[in-house]
Amino acid sequence: MAELINFSNISLSNTKKNSLEVADEGEDNKKTEVANKVDPAAALASARHEFGEHGGVNMSIEASVTFTVMEADTMRRLCSGELGPDEDYYIYSRQFNPTVLNLGRQMASLEGTEAAYCTASGMSAITAVLLQLVGAGGHVVASQCLYGGTHALLSRFLVHACGIKTTFVNINNIDEVRSAIRAGETKVLYVESMSNSTLVVADIPSLASVAKEKGVKLIVDNTFTPMIVSPARLGADVVVLSLSKFICGSADVIAGAICGPVSLVKSLANHQDGVLMLTGPMMNAKVAFEISERLPHLALRIKEHSARALAYATRIKRHGLNVIYLGLPNHPPSLPPFLHWQS
Repeated sequence: MAELINFSNISLSNTKKNSLEVADEGEDNKKTEVANKVDPAAALASARHEFGEHGGVNMSIEASVTFTVMEADTMRRLCSGELGPDEDYYIYSRQFNPTVLNLGRQMASLEGTEAAYCTASGMSAITAVLLQLVGAGGHVVASQCLYGGTHALLSRFLVHACGIKTTFVNINNIDEVRSAIRAGETKVLYVESMSNSTLVVADIPSLASVAKEKGVKLIVDNTFTPMIVSPARLGADVVVLSLSKFICGSADVIAGAICGPVSLVKSLANHQDGVLMLTGPMMNAKVAFEISERLPHLALRIKEHSARALAYATRIKRHGLNVIYLGLPNHPPSLPPFLHWQS
């Protein structure tokens, strides 16, 4: 029966795309202006709230793997795509789970994307989206300043496992980025909004312009800067995050998220060729509940994280030690234009 399943009618969108975001997508300066005005905390607060099964103010944890179908015709409608998560119909939690899906809606609101899919780890999110968008034998252009696990994935594992090759570049040299993209071969431009751990800031609007010009997808890892930078609102096609860091906030959960178009989430969950559906790095519903409960105070935590980090960096700088921190007067020498408003 799997070959009959059709995802064309499934909608995972939390809300319609913000009209400000699509007012004039051809002008990068307007997109930057819009991103500067959008408050991620307000967007998260206005996201659809899921109440508990018995009217509780918090959502319930749906721990089931499989779901009951009482009518034979309902199964037909599920398999044809006529019914799905938006109508509260589910088949199997490796595809969609109500609790995990609700966290996905919250993450989509936070990052300003149509939809999101939450995974078992940040690395599984990165791996899945690269495999889905690049494919065997493809080519990636990536920042030379990346999290060590991501660098190893691109420089070693994907090369040997499926022939995906990567060219690493100075991401703030736009001419170098443009030259590294190979026509008909490069599928993805991959960067981190603020690199782990050297804090190199990517000029996302300029990179988005190059990606659009060259016909490649811009993927931005926003793990270090949730609430501070909104890559999708600045032109990124896909945003990936490790939720284990600031979003979790207490170093007790490993989790990840892929935020992007509904079409991407559908493709990742497809029964026939969806990387997440077939490789299975799904998030546990209990983990999704834990993270969802921590999101409402994320803005307060990020503000306090930033204040304490600046105080600590300033203090150790006074001791004559080398410090890499964006808030210090001499680092970096210049900021991308989209950060000037908040620097």
